[in-house]
Amino acid sequence: MTDSTLVGPLVWATAIGVLGAIFGSFIAALLVRWPDGRTMGGRSACDSCGRTLSALDLVPIVSAIALRGRCRGCGTEIAPLHWRVEVLALVIGAVAGWVAPGGVGVAGAVFGWLLLALGGLDLITFWLPDRLTGMLAVAGLVGGVAGLAPDLSDRLIGGVAGFGALWLIALAYRRVRGREGMGGGDPKLLGAIGLWLGWRMLPAVLLLACLIGLGVVLAMRITGRAVAADTALPLGTLMAVAAYPAWVAMIVVAS
Repeated sequence: MTDSTLVGPLVWATAIGVLGAIFGSFIAALLVRWPDGRTMGGRSACDSCGRTLSALDLVPIVSAIALRGRCRGCGTEIAPLHWRVEVLALVIGAVAGWVAPGGVGVAGAVFGWLLLALGGLDLITFWLPDRLTGMLAVAGLVGGVAGLAPDLSDRLIGGVAGFGALWLIALAYRRVRGREGMGGGDPKLLGAIGLWLGWRMLPAVLLLACLIGLGVVLAMRITGRAVAADTALPLGTLMAVAAYPAWVAMIVVAS
């Protein structure tokens, strides 16, 4: 790329990346509050001393660096989850803006941010809320109606195939083993991913998710953590981690 052709992607990457850091702050709050049954309304406060946080305390990433990850009032360490999620959301937005400057990049960032929220919740609580999965599915359909690639027919086939494949696997496992082997949210999530990526990318998403899962198991063994045949892994998290790079690869190949 020449200097002139780099300007557009750089501007979009910066803008969507900054927006991602802001959304990341909201996603982090969701990951902390929702599993505890707390609402997203009201002012943010320190979980330790209860002090209401000011605007200066809530600047994504910057506040964590300036305050060294601690509450300005009581000095208690703030959960690192906050700045880590903000950084991840920034990276998701920046990558989307770089590989697809414009509306496609914004759509890809939304895809990544919703996956971040869903993957985070599944990692923390083994829970994939239907409301969030539904938002991901609806956004995928809107993208297809708006004419974004892949086309709407590929997305619809991907939605049905993604849900159906995991639903059948879960049914077969339950019939053979006599117990649940997969959460009910996992087929819905893969169906929603299919509504974004189309049916052609689903095998790649599942393969990458399996490889990531194998890597996690290997790391657990190396570090001495017990791993049994029935050790549960958050499949939703693995699929979420795999789906965003699949979208990036799809965009890069198409361009």
